[in-house]
Amino acid sequence: MPEVIFTGPAGRLEGRYHPAKQKNAPIAMVLHPHPQFHGTMNHQIIYQCYYAFAHRGFSVLRFNFRGVGRSQGSFDHGTGELSDAASALDWAQTINPEARACWVAGFSFGAWIGMQLLMRRPEVEGFISIAPPANLYDFSFLAPCPSSGLIVHGEKDAVVPPKDVNTLVEKLKTQKGIVIDQQIIPGANHFFDGKLEPLMETVTGYLDMRLANVR
Repeated sequence: MPEVIFTGPAGRLEGRYHPAKQKNAPIAMVLHPHPQFHGTMNHQIIYQCYYAFAHRGFSVLRFNFRGVGRSQGSFDHGTGELSDAASALDWAQTINPEARACWVAGFSFGAWIGMQLLMRRPEVEGFISIAPPANLYDFSFLAPCPSSGLIVHGEKDAVVPPKDVNTLVEKLKTQKGIVIDQQIIPGANHFFDGKLEPLMETVTGYLDMRLANVR
């Protein structure tokens, strides 16, 4: 799991990168939760998603947003962090010029950034959005949502009430040409305390289903 440093818009960004063995392997990028609430690339959910992609033959990158860990800069309320994510994807694509596809995954704040990146990068063909904060941030930019993906959240989420996620999903499901898979983890809170296993079973099950259709 090589440590990597690459250039972002506000200075150096620190990441971890797992190169795939195959030259034309797909790329995946995993985005961490809110930098001001202990969100880092070493968050357990980010770490587990990173390895879920790695074990399925992806070249995977996770990194710290500006001002987190050894990444330079300071918190920018989402605007700068979106630029960081775009730079990170640029870096991953430069190293993998033959990559046949790209996926973005994110948890909470990272899910919001990931969905915005999706709108700007047509090469992103799949997403995994874990506990997207539909009540805290505006998701109306998903008009239309360009890719199919998984939205998974906890039944007992007190930070992002399930009804707000349901409203977002219903809006996305009216769009033609994409499929939004919504999964609710019974008994889980926003942080999936004690529910990491069912969360990851849902994530990996979705990934395996999508990858089976590609091969």
